[in-house]
Amino acid sequence: MVTQEQRKRQLAREKFLRQQQRRTAARRKARMRNSVIASVLGVILVGSLALYTSGVLKDDGDDKANASASADPSPSAVTDPCKKPAEGKVKTATWKKEPAMTIDKSAKYTMKLATTCGDIDIALKASAAPHTVNSFNFLASKGYFDHTKCHRLTTNGIYVLQCGDPTAAGTGGPGYTIPDENLKDKSLKGQTYPAGTVAMANQFNAQTGEGKNSGGSQFFLVYQDSPLPANYTPFGTVSESGMTVLKKIAAAGENTGQGDGAPNATVVINKATVTKS
Repeated sequence: MVTQEQRKRQLAREKFLRQQQRRTAARRKARMRNSVIASVLGVILVGSLALYTSGVLKDDGDDKANASASADPSPSAVTDPCKKPAEGKVKTATWKKEPAMTIDKSAKYTMKLATTCGDIDIALKASAAPHTVNSFNFLASKGYFDHTKCHRLTTNGIYVLQCGDPTAAGTGGPGYTIPDENLKDKSLKGQTYPAGTVAMANQFNAQTGEGKNSGGSQFFLVYQDSPLPANYTPFGTVSESGMTVLKKIAAAGENTGQGDGAPNATVVINKATVTKS
């Protein structure tokens, strides 16, 4: 007999596959459109913004019937638990290729996200995911994440806060991509990303095999065990105090009431810092 929890996981996986198919179709249309534009205007397009949209589940409306009966509170009923963002502007710089390797793979690195909701400290996995950690070290040193919003909170099926997009629309990226890493991490058991995991968003489609090595700057923080296939580079672990901040953000819910939308909490990364210890 299938339990309610097993059914919930099955629905989450089915939802994941549908959304991956939609993103693949959208990327194909975008590539065709861009090639036409390039031929007419004589402009060489470096890449499609679709490369940098999230690989984490996104509900386009077809799964509303499966939404939890205990839906998130509406924005009007929620008190924002976070402070006002620090003054400053989001940087828009991009780079043509992945930065050169500068980190010491044998050293320990931590990333501090000083957010409007509290500090989130993350122990980074430099030896297991060197390209990812090196990229975050580079981007943080350039102030790339400073003043950016965490644009998505998912509270149904999977439980993640997504950040790292300077556009706050799910389409932003640094202009380059990095390879998938550490997909056999011992923490990823039973098709589950455990609470506290920090992983890369990407464009991988498990059905077609397309979208490998497509990580950019967007990442997600898991605040509750989430059923996901091991397709997203796990590169860090949130501290205990950071988990308290994440759960506060999650408790405020998201703005659609369907389990996937912008956080009701005003989550802005005032400053991101990577430190070697």
